[in-house]
Amino acid sequence: MSATPEKTDLPAVDTRRLMELLPHRPPMLLIDKMADIVPNVSATGIRAISINDPVFLGHFPGHPVMPGVMIVEAMAQTAGALVMYSMNANAADKLVYFMSIDKARFRRPVVPGDMLRIPVKLLRARAPVWRFTGEAYVDGKLCAEAEYSAMIMDKAGRPTTTND
Repeated sequence: MSATPEKTDLPAVDTRRLMELLPHRPPMLLIDKMADIVPNVSATGIRAISINDPVFLGHFPGHPVMPGVMIVEAMAQTAGALVMYSMNANAADKLVYFMSIDKARFRRPVVPGDMLRIPVKLLRARAPVWRFTGEAYVDGKLCAEAEYSAMIMDKAGRPTTTND
């Protein structure tokens, strides 16, 4: 038996709870829910891609494609929500700031009607910096991947640790 619980036993987070964990709001809240949460280890963000998303008004008319940077942002939001969930914190207390994006690769387009699954895994946490790897899948096919890091800050702009 593995040390990781079965996925069916792992908690999930809905949109309302995501808005407590993250400062983002539509249209910049890029995940609809988070599932398969293993605190301080991993989680999966889920996003239903809709033709009604404002980005498709200009990217690209007649051939809508989700911008790669928004896919990476969805990865980062999943990781940020995992960190805040793991710390039992919320967006009223802390902010998560991008620090770096590395090894980003885009494999196939993401289009309206797709269900984007975004598994992220913690690579390293040295407070206040957290480093993750993320992937984005549609129908089990890899669409994008990246490594990235973020810093957790309190609202006063001070770095925070997991003990704050």
